[in-house]
Amino acid sequence: MGRWICCLCSRAADSLMLLLVLAASCNPSLEATASPSAPHVKPSYSFGRTFLGLDKCNACIGTSICKKFFKEEIRFDNWLSSHLKLPPSYLLSYSGNYTDDAKSWRLVDITRLTTKYRHDQADKRICTVLLKTRTCSLERALRRTTRVQKWLQAKRLTPDLVQGLSSPMLRCPSQRLLDRIVRRYAEVPDAGSIYMDHLTDRDKLRLLYTLSVNSHPILLQIFPDVEGWPFPRYLGACGRLVVSASTRPLRDFFGAAPEVAADLALQLLAVLRSMGTNDLNYFFYFTHVDAGTFGVFSNGHLFIRDASMLGIIDKEEGSQLTDDQQEYKDIFSCLTVDCQSAVVSCNSIREKQSLVMVCQELLPKLLKGKFLQPIQEKIDSFLQHCADDFTDDQGIDDAVAKLAELLKPLRSCDSRFAYRYPDCKYSDKY
Repeated sequence: MGRWICCLCSRAADSLMLLLVLAASCNPSLEATASPSAPHVKPSYSFGRTFLGLDKCNACIGTSICKKFFKEEIRFDNWLSSHLKLPPSYLLSYSGNYTDDAKSWRLVDITRLTTKYRHDQADKRICTVLLKTRTCSLERALRRTTRVQKWLQAKRLTPDLVQGLSSPMLRCPSQRLLDRIVRRYAEVPDAGSIYMDHLTDRDKLRLLYTLSVNSHPILLQIFPDVEGWPFPRYLGACGRLVVSASTRPLRDFFGAAPEVAADLALQLLAVLRSMGTNDLNYFFYFTHVDAGTFGVFSNGHLFIRDASMLGIIDKEEGSQLTDDQQEYKDIFSCLTVDCQSAVVSCNSIREKQSLVMVCQELLPKLLKGKFLQPIQEKIDSFLQHCADDFTDDQGIDDAVAKLAELLKPLRSCDSRFAYRYPDCKYSDKY
């Protein structure tokens, strides 16, 4: 009797289980309720080596921040949505978010050395000129050049190793400046020596490539913001992308309120003054400025956003290149510029060159029509005098000094200017 009851119970249980399975197959909601919840799968951000430019290494900037990308600690703005797609690869720069603890995020700029089109054209030029093919291993091709062979054998970065490179920063190089580049090169873990013993062949090729295409990331490394230099902080590189602290371009402030415009104009003049006179005796000058050259942090502080057109002359040592060395050309001279472009002599750089450019291109757009008469008329007059190429250096200095005195009382002291607030309440400096 007991065995019959057990058998009956077993059959009843089997029938009940069959009914539940059939019901679940007909009713998806019941299946979802009955089954245990699936573990949450963290979305995967699909990175292409091509997008980052890692497939081009060691003809790239470096890899110091790649782990941050792959660990999702650097995200592009649109990655905060559920559809995780990389932005278009043809853009020159991207806005992103950066974290060290996965809790607090800060804005960063993710930038290419040059446009992807120019990168691609330069890559084709390397293969065509050096190996007579349309595609090739960039590293293998570049290693065959005389310049790279000299770099690989060199113990110290000397002026002859950078002769003919198109970067304005290296147009008039001194040994002191080149030592600073090697000593502070941030893409290697143990920088600090002026000798290149701590640089592998791979490191040397990456440094040479960066200096040849765009010296902007090198300037950020050797003149860091923590020492008071007006550049955004360099955070690292991955392939052909550079990550730095985020700033809004000056063009975003051309329609700003008068007190904001006055404040930014004064900061702009102060930055140019510090570029001409500083404790290290380097003279910085621009070869070109536009609305994206300068940027503004969230606290209202103005910085140099794009240093690619910034030249340097060492006032202590001067340039150590001869005219013949300045005119030297090879494949590294022509990666992003026309090889036929004229070389500007170091002796022809005008001391007030940057001021004239800013008075011509930026200050009129920032200050035009912002103030009541007769103040606006005086501002326009000073700007016109400053922007005149035929005005001598003393005349430009006088015009800029009068413009600054006119703008100072037009600023306001409030939380919009966090970089000097509340100090501006108590100090005449602000």
